[in-house]
Amino acid sequence: MKEGSIVKGRITAIKPYGAFVKIDEDYTGLIHISEFSDRYVRDIKDYVDVGDVVDLKVLSVAEDNKVSLSYKRLHKRKKRYQIRLKQGFKPLKKQLSQWIRRYNPKDDA
Repeated sequence: MKEGSIVKGRITAIKPYGAFVKIDEDYTGLIHISEFSDRYVRDIKDYVDVGDVVDLKVLSVAEDNKVSLSYKRLHKRKKRYQIRLKQGFKPLKKQLSQWIRRYNPKDDA
């Protein structure tokens, strides 16, 4: 196992700071809470639960075969931007002529 590898692991425990993973008989690892998402993670259970088997990216491997893993580098959530206009641009169109009539360049001097 080496840095940058993609591995499958089973979530064995969830703590407030991360999730423990069993990769195989020789390797165990930790997904630190900061490696679940680029955004604030309120609850790791929003991403994984005990018993889940997930694909993970290996960040580093220690001499004692403990592995640092990342969930977010393989499971990026697409950002969704949604704009909801209740009235659209009609109020702007309606107000524009009034604003132009009220504007008096002499007041700026």
